[in-house]
Amino acid sequence: MIHGKGPLLSVDVGQRTTDEENIDDTLQSFIGGRGVGTKLGHERIPFDADPFGPENRLIFTTGPLQTSTMSFTGRMNCTGLSPLTDGLLSSNAGGFMSRPFADTGYAGVEITGESDDLVGVHVRDDGVTFEAVDDLEGATVDEVIEYIDEEHDLEDSNTAIVGPAGENEVRFASIITSEHRAFGRGGLGAVLGAKGVKFLTFDGDSRPEIELDEEVTEAIHQEAATSDSPMKDAGTVSVSSYANAVEAIPTKYFEELSYDKMEDIGSSAVIDHKYKKGTCSSCAFACKLPTKDEETGFTTEGPEYETVMAFGSNALVDDFVDIMKANDKCDELGMDTISCGDTISAYLAANDEFGNEELMLDLVEKIAYREEEGDLLAEGIDRIHDELGVENWTMKGMEFSAHDGRTLNGQGLSFATSNRGADHMYAEMYNLEYPLVSPNEALPKEGVDGKSETLIEHENLNAVKDSGVLCKFSFSNMGEERYEALFQTDYEHLLDVGARIVELERHFHNERGKDRADDEALPYEIEGLEDELTNYYDLRGWNEDGTVPAANVRGSEAAGD
Repeated sequence: MIHGKGPLLSVDVGQRTTDEENIDDTLQSFIGGRGVGTKLGHERIPFDADPFGPENRLIFTTGPLQTSTMSFTGRMNCTGLSPLTDGLLSSNAGGFMSRPFADTGYAGVEITGESDDLVGVHVRDDGVTFEAVDDLEGATVDEVIEYIDEEHDLEDSNTAIVGPAGENEVRFASIITSEHRAFGRGGLGAVLGAKGVKFLTFDGDSRPEIELDEEVTEAIHQEAATSDSPMKDAGTVSVSSYANAVEAIPTKYFEELSYDKMEDIGSSAVIDHKYKKGTCSSCAFACKLPTKDEETGFTTEGPEYETVMAFGSNALVDDFVDIMKANDKCDELGMDTISCGDTISAYLAANDEFGNEELMLDLVEKIAYREEEGDLLAEGIDRIHDELGVENWTMKGMEFSAHDGRTLNGQGLSFATSNRGADHMYAEMYNLEYPLVSPNEALPKEGVDGKSETLIEHENLNAVKDSGVLCKFSFSNMGEERYEALFQTDYEHLLDVGARIVELERHFHNERGKDRADDEALPYEIEGLEDELTNYYDLRGWNEDGTVPAANVRGSEAAGD
């Protein structure tokens, strides 16, 4: 099995010290990316840690595929204890940072401790330097990019930055790279901000050499280039019309499941405003969305489908340019668009202000700076819904993405079992239930009975993709034989690796008091959910209360020793 190469670099930003450690055994057993981040996080973050405390760690990891130039590999992973979900969480970002990171020669870079002063950390293959950057306090992402360019002659692709939201510990603050790409979900930007780190840069000339099957990588690259996927025109928003038609898009703060103004903000609006191609590093699929408002000249990247839901249908906002602006503000200030948009939609619901675009945009700013009502909203829906007087539309503390589980019941089951909370990318069951796959792979939308076996395979396989690191949108180019050829091992072994990653995440959460009750806490009912959860636990070899047996954990840990 291919795996990442290189040591782990630990950077204590409080002590201004660094240390290198051999992690070859972990790499061999967990590939890289999310797998290695999860294994190291499970070992090194105390089970009782405070997400904002110095004992929490942020572990940036790349994978073996980032040493190639294959399409769908312009991504990397970050793992830490989430201040939003209170669990071990991995977030995945695209863009162009993964190659400069690989050039440092490190398989992982771990940020520990806590700095009293605002600091920038420069990681190179020949050493680490710390830079006092108190003058950047409160700076936006673009301002930091400009500073790094002028002072260090490095591009935005070399950077991982927190905006004001991260400094102010907004619980859904993101880490921004490549200007508009984000380690978005789960609030890891707030963790970096709590450590007093404004930015990280990565650079070097020590990318490891990993032998991949060139025939396979070239075939995938060519298929990406010649694909006629609608995502090349409208990105993830290409699903909007269909999701609306089958009533699977949250609307009016989850009160409804379709939006009568979707044509104004969906795929046709994206196509009308897209003015050039956008992509991630080395990828010929080019599904990103540089957009422009011709009337004002305003440009940004996006919005993607989830952002259209959160700031559009869920807020009852039907002006696509206002959604573009909300998306851009989140990137500039460093926040997850899904959690931010949903939280603002909750506020609009509480104050009978649906459709108020001016208020929506104002609240984005106030949240990032924790000003006035923004200080409350910065805590996220789970912690404030009672005060707002609205229903708690979160799962395990995380605000819901689109692809609604009330219509797509297997996706609802996935939201229940996901260690990350209400994140559609953890297993992507929605692909099977719209369906966006071939008829022989499709599942009926209704019901959850018997869907656990498929769900487990998808959870495990996505953990492997996140360890590779391989973009989820590569699914149409893959199959069991191709996975085997790409990762140079048999498919069942890959699923076993994925299962161990999922299990270590789950055990960490068990140690923090989370169990079956958290899986059953969906804000809506799905017939048969409790029985299917029991089936899910049984198939995974877990206890009926949703906890992982100690023997399983010892097995997962030993596999990485």
